[in-house]
Amino acid sequence: MSEPAPLPRSFFDRDPLVVAPALLGAILRNGPVDVRLTEVEAYLGQGEDPASHTHRGKTPRNAVMWGPPGHLYVYFTYGMHYCANLVCRPEGVSGGVLLRAGEVVAGLDEARSRRPASRRDVDLARGPARLASALGLGREDDGRDVCANGSVTVLPGTAPGAVLSGPRVGVTLGADSPWRYWIEGDPTVSAYRPGKPRTRRT
Repeated sequence: MSEPAPLPRSFFDRDPLVVAPALLGAILRNGPVDVRLTEVEAYLGQGEDPASHTHRGKTPRNAVMWGPPGHLYVYFTYGMHYCANLVCRPEGVSGGVLLRAGEVVAGLDEARSRRPASRRDVDLARGPARLASALGLGREDDGRDVCANGSVTVLPGTAPGAVLSGPRVGVTLGADSPWRYWIEGDPTVSAYRPGKPRTRRT
């Protein structure tokens, strides 16, 4: 049986609130490693979503989030981790979906070598930084086109069972927006942790 074609650009050229739940069960591939997405978060754009990196406008760091759709937005956080997003919406309108968690379904040995601290396979991509690490995604992948049949692609997967939604993890602004989506009962879904306001040292 032939493998299905990667998701087309038109799939991503939509509202992140539509794309996010539709990504659950899809396969994100980078080289030998495949991750079945089990948890994602939607982020809207400038002036719409105070938790979004593009809320205050376009910068060199977030430029990829302004399109075209179907590209990776990879950013460095807390001085030690990368996180990956899929850009949505028409070019010129910012928005995307953070890839929060998934199940490694191919390339287990490679993913294990990248995540030696994970004692269980269900933890290899359980969380956005772990997911990016298991897939080997880094700064050089920022702006990579997932619709160009390159090393990084998104393949359609099996439809998940029940999909739940709730507040996003670790954000303080826009924290009540129920824009996190996950597959009910999947053991790879990350633990929910509400955001804590940052305090300045005096």
